[in-house]
Amino acid sequence: MRRMWNVAVCKKGGNVTFMLLRSLRSITKRNLSTTVRLLNEEEPPVETTEQNVEQEAAAKPKPKETVGFIGLGNMGHNMGMNLLKGGYNLVVYDVYPEAVEPFKALGATAVTTPRLVAQQVKKIITMLPSSPDVKEVYNGDSGIFRGIQEGTLLIDSSTIDPSVSKEMSKLAADHKTSYMDAPVSGGVVAARDATLTFMVGGKADDFVLAEQLLNHMAKNVVHCGAVGTGQAAKICNNMLLAISMIGTSEVMNLGTRLGLDKKMLAHILNISTGRCWSSELYNPCPGVVEGVPSSNNYQGGFGTQLMAKDLGLAQNASTETKSATPMGSLAHQLYRVMCNRGYGKLDFSSVYKFLREDL
Repeated sequence: MRRMWNVAVCKKGGNVTFMLLRSLRSITKRNLSTTVRLLNEEEPPVETTEQNVEQEAAAKPKPKETVGFIGLGNMGHNMGMNLLKGGYNLVVYDVYPEAVEPFKALGATAVTTPRLVAQQVKKIITMLPSSPDVKEVYNGDSGIFRGIQEGTLLIDSSTIDPSVSKEMSKLAADHKTSYMDAPVSGGVVAARDATLTFMVGGKADDFVLAEQLLNHMAKNVVHCGAVGTGQAAKICNNMLLAISMIGTSEVMNLGTRLGLDKKMLAHILNISTGRCWSSELYNPCPGVVEGVPSSNNYQGGFGTQLMAKDLGLAQNASTETKSATPMGSLAHQLYRVMCNRGYGKLDFSSVYKFLREDL
């Protein structure tokens, strides 16, 4: 470099080139001086603050929360499995010991009474068949309230009389705990696929906590209002579901006897004004929709006896409120007859089979 500049000076022989050389050397010295100074400086220590500690703690994986689950039937089994998939630890109980075995195999803790569940967790979900079952599990001799911890959140996804939900809520308050009614819609398939709709009744603050948990099992979680309103929404929904399932079954039976192909008929219904959940996603005619109870000899799913129970709840409510529900009343009678004819444990879509073969 020095030789090159000497040549340049010799050739140009002028002051401009000489001044440029001096300026370049000056800049180079300053840059080297700055670089050395920066290299010699020590990096200032990072100040440890409370905020830094909190950020580091938040970045670390949190231990799994433990939740209680009572009632592991067709619906509860799938709901509980989705909580395990969501990263929760479970303490489980069911009146049938074999129901807890799949959960034990996946690391859940199985206990022998609802009281023992309550002693180990502060969030409990129950999924039970009827109002008497709820009363026994919550307030029986070995029930939840015999071992409950202060501040526990209770979420009951059973479909029961709204008055029973209110009764359980009062008992929960007496124990300084919170109770919410949170019945579901969607059936076994939605429970399996974590796409249930939860209709929740309870305090707004409790709903915020419950929603975080229910989202692992749901597509929709709706706050309906005070305790009991979730049950009110559910029995209204199930009355409509029963009516639409009976109507779909009548139409599928009539159409096939008129010579229509069952899949063609279902297709026409589902692109026309007769379309409904019962015709499109849960068709009662065997072989129309795969993976639903009608294509599995009506095994699994939502039992006829449970539908009859829910329709009874709707009729009780209609009597109390003096609401005319003639179609709901007829549906209730039909499902009660089915139970007496041996259909009680079959899926409620077996009304198609009943209309076609036994009526």
